[in-house]
Amino acid sequence: MVTYPEIWRSWADTLHRWGLQDIAAAALEGFAPLGFLGAQFIYLGQPFLDTFLPENQTLALAELLEHPEKTRSFVTFLKQDHRLE
Repeated sequence: MVTYPEIWRSWADTLHRWGLQDIAAAALEGFAPLGFLGAQFIYLGQPFLDTFLPENQTLALAELLEHPEKTRSFVTFLKQDHRLE
């Protein structure tokens, strides 16, 4: 299982900048039981999604959704203040 700390930081920074960190954390927690299914859809669409997203973003999101421990870790990471100064 690969981790993507630079991608997580980028996502957290963006969500904090937009003020959506709490909504994203709640959604990840609330939809956690469906994470595996969501990951499978992302894997299926990866060739298409990779044309629009930066390198490894699609894979990082799919792995985050597929593994509940990663989801919990990212939610914890997201609830902390990681904005760039």
